[in-house]
Amino acid sequence: MPARRTATMLMLTGILSAGAGSVYAQGYPNKPIRWILPYAPGGATEIIARIVGHRLSEVLGQQIIIDTRGGGASIVGTELVARAVPDGYTMLFGTFGFAFTPSLHAKLPYDTERDFAPVSLIGNGLLALVVHPTLPVHSVKELIAMAKAKPNQINYGSTGGGSSSNLGALLFKSMTGVQMTGIIYKGAGPSTAALLGAEVNLIFSSILPVLTHIKSGKLRTLGVSSRKRSAALPDVPTIAEAGVPGYELVSWYGILVPRGTPQPVIAKLNQSALQAIQSKEVQEKLAAQGVEPATSTPAELGKYVSTEIAKWSKLMKEIGATHE
Repeated sequence: MPARRTATMLMLTGILSAGAGSVYAQGYPNKPIRWILPYAPGGATEIIARIVGHRLSEVLGQQIIIDTRGGGASIVGTELVARAVPDGYTMLFGTFGFAFTPSLHAKLPYDTERDFAPVSLIGNGLLALVVHPTLPVHSVKELIAMAKAKPNQINYGSTGGGSSSNLGALLFKSMTGVQMTGIIYKGAGPSTAALLGAEVNLIFSSILPVLTHIKSGKLRTLGVSSRKRSAALPDVPTIAEAGVPGYELVSWYGILVPRGTPQPVIAKLNQSALQAIQSKEVQEKLAAQGVEPATSTPAELGKYVSTEIAKWSKLMKEIGATHE
C-alpha cells in the first residue's frame, strides 16, 4: 500500500506540474524576452538576431531585447544563459561555436548538452575567405603559394576558440599545409575592422559583416566555404573548387533556453520561431545576407547539436588543433 500511494502521489505531481506549465504558457510571454548573443556587437550573429528578433517580437507580442555578451570565446554569454531562471524570458543565440567549444575546452562552466534545452534552428550560413587588397593574391591557389613561400608571414584574424572563423583557418592550414599566424579579436566586428585597417591580411568571415565592403571593393573575396556557391556572391568560387578539394564548413544559428524551461513554453517559442522564419520579409533579408533560412523541432535541433559536438571533437583530435 505505501508503495502504491507513493506511485499515485508521483503521478499526481507530474499531472499537476504539467498543468501548471500549460497554465504558465497561456499567459506567456507577459514581459520582454532577453536574447543573449555570446559574441561582440557588430558581427553576423547580431545582424541575424535583429532580423529574426524583430519578427519574433511581433509574433509573440513582446519585445525581444538583443543582449550582446562577448568574451571568453562565447563562454561568458553562454554561461549567463545556463545560469538564468528557466522561465522562457532568457534565450541563447546558439551557433556553430556552441557545439565546437567543448572540443577545445576540457572544463567549461556549464554542460553544453545537459544545461540547455533546444528550441529551433533559424538558419545556416557559410564563410568567405576575404583578404585585404594590399595582399598581392587574387585566388586561393595564389594565396597557398605565397603562404608556402613565406611561412608564418601571412596573418589572419579570428574570434578564437569555438568560432567558425577560427576553425575555417585551422581547416585551411591543415588541408593545405601552409603556416599562417593567427591573431584573436573579441568578435567579428573587431576582426573585420582589423582587416579593413590592414592589421591582418585575411579573415574567414561570415558573409554578413563583410558583404558591403566586398561590394565596395575595400575587401577581396577568394572563395566561400560551402559545397555550392553563395547566392549572395555568385561569381565567387567555393574554396573546394578554387584549389582545396573537399574543403567545406557551414555554420548554423539557432535558439536555445536554460534546461528546465517548461515544455509548453518551449513549444510556443518553437512555433513562434517557425512563423517568424516563414515570413517572406525575414527570408528575403536573411538570403540577402548570405544566410539560408531553416527551422526545426526542438528534438531535431537537439539531435543535430549532439551530432555536431561529436563530429568536431573527433575532427579536432585528428588535426591536433589547439585553442589559438
